[in-house]
Amino acid sequence: MASPSGKNAVYQLKVTLKHIRPPIWRRVLVPAEMSLADLHDVIQMAMGWCDGHLHAFRAGGREYSLPDPINDDLFGAPEIDERSAVLRAVARHEKDKLTYEYDFGDGWEHEVVVEKILPREQGKDYPVCVTGRRACPPEDCGGPWGYGAFLEAIANPHHPDHKEMTEWIGDDFDPGAFDLQAVNERLAALKLGRRRRPRRDIFTE
Repeated sequence: MASPSGKNAVYQLKVTLKHIRPPIWRRVLVPAEMSLADLHDVIQMAMGWCDGHLHAFRAGGREYSLPDPINDDLFGAPEIDERSAVLRAVARHEKDKLTYEYDFGDGWEHEVVVEKILPREQGKDYPVCVTGRRACPPEDCGGPWGYGAFLEAIANPHHPDHKEMTEWIGDDFDPGAFDLQAVNERLAALKLGRRRRPRRDIFTE
């Protein structure tokens, strides 16, 4: 049976944060016709990031991002503007993969896998998250290595950084938590297809 195509197709994507154990991941259903700029927004909302840093997609030896005159001299101009790149053209088949990197300083790399290509269900809204595991790391905690050190510090009252880290993050951070309803509320509020200005790295300006 042929896979659905065009406006009738929905991609089931698994987005996994790399270099983290136990794994942090989300499974989302998105329109195949969405741009990578829109997929960036979906990943931000689904994972729980704050969209305050630069990012890029990489697939098939090519890079997709938002042109930015201020930062392109530092990080290099993207090969392709992600606003003009359609998901189904970048990842055409089931099992195809993309890499999504967020925050070039911390280096949060995500593996994005096309698990299934499905027909759109009549009356169903997309994008939607269907499941996931574990909480998103805090912004600016130092990437995968820094996150591991952060978890050790908050879990051990005798750790030399325990007080500093718990004061920074607060008392309610649970690394094992995942709130599907909250994720889908954020996704429901997304305005897909909007024109997006280049993202400045607001946490480090």
